[in-house]
Amino acid sequence: MPQDVPHVADPALYPVRDRVLAGQSLTLDDGLALYASRDLHGIGRLAHHVRTRLHGPKVYYNRNRHINYTNVCALSCKFCSFHRKRGEEGAYEMPVDQVVHIAQGAAASGATEVHIVGGLHPWRKFDYYLDMLRGIRQACPQLHLKAFTAIEIVHFTRIARLSIAEVLVALRDAGLGSLPGGGAEIFDERVHAEAFKGKVGANKWFEVHRTAHALGIPSNVTMLYGHVETIPERVKHLIALRQLQAESLANMSLPVQSCQLPDTFVGAKSTDDLSTHDSNRRSNSYSIPLNSAAVPVNTTTRSAFNCVVPLSFIPEGSELGYLPRNTGLGDLKTLAITRLMVDNIPHIKAFWIMQGIHLAQLALDWGCDDLDGTVVWYDITKRKEHEGNHQELHLADIHRVAREAGKVAIERDTLYRQVRRDPATDQLISYDELVTSA
Repeated sequence: MPQDVPHVADPALYPVRDRVLAGQSLTLDDGLALYASRDLHGIGRLAHHVRTRLHGPKVYYNRNRHINYTNVCALSCKFCSFHRKRGEEGAYEMPVDQVVHIAQGAAASGATEVHIVGGLHPWRKFDYYLDMLRGIRQACPQLHLKAFTAIEIVHFTRIARLSIAEVLVALRDAGLGSLPGGGAEIFDERVHAEAFKGKVGANKWFEVHRTAHALGIPSNVTMLYGHVETIPERVKHLIALRQLQAESLANMSLPVQSCQLPDTFVGAKSTDDLSTHDSNRRSNSYSIPLNSAAVPVNTTTRSAFNCVVPLSFIPEGSELGYLPRNTGLGDLKTLAITRLMVDNIPHIKAFWIMQGIHLAQLALDWGCDDLDGTVVWYDITKRKEHEGNHQELHLADIHRVAREAGKVAIERDTLYRQVRRDPATDQLISYDELVTSA
């Protein structure tokens, strides 16, 4: 066998390996075969082959600061240990000035991004969120504002009585740079009904991100796994997000295969109308709604998904606390399968908050190329009972983790441009465009 062909011990994975090497998208049956196989190292080698083809030894991270502006939420999803009701012990609400002050501290420490998400506050007006973005933009013009999940965006449409497109345009004009991928959970009606019935479903989530891409707003996508979903439902989730990415790339007149993708999609030129091109539709039994003619199209700049973020469910503190945690081997398998199934999104993140830094380090050889960043403060999930909000990974530790894994840590911004800094002063010099291949 040639040296560049990954070794797999399970004969059931030979056809999967052939398709991976040929650059072909994997099918639902392929995904099920990967999950059924006990050849964890073979799966890891296949995922690492794809990761290395795209990124070589690079490990991306950014200097960022998460801001969870409130945990007061109108919903009570079973999997969520974050939400509180107003007046409940532990509930909090940040005024705009406090959010801006936190962002100023992040900017002063060298951050290039603030990541802002929170609960669906029942009484905040839409102006609160616009004022938040405007305030940060005025105080910290150098920061990229990645803010508000698709679930929050739909909430804003209700409190402001605006369409999704109108909300996104208003937020973009106030300073929004991109959307995080939260709220995707698992794209399945049964899982939705059982674990997060009050939350908007997959169709609305897709509509938000499709509209954002048409408006030139890039985004990420998540998958919360290891709760009440089945393995087929998990694989269908991956195919569904791959399908939307194929559509967004087609609208940008870009090829759909990962080996040809640029690292950042912002700035691509296209004058095509929105279409529903999707070379993978036949392999997915989940239905994604067609484009709406009412979606305003930005004919000069369109976007797509930059990154997939698989999130390992932590049951403690939620109504699903009786469920067992994901195992480390299960996490590695899911991260690797995500890399293999989603061949048209360039980055797979091992979010160290959810996986833990040691497993995230190992995941760099199981298909992942991104560690997220410094984070600093994160209130939504805690791996340890009684763990505080201060969850920070220092720059020296990020570089050490990458170095020990035989990789090279690359600081990036939100759009995956390499950050160049003056080594003497640590001041930002420039953003350099990255390429997909090493």
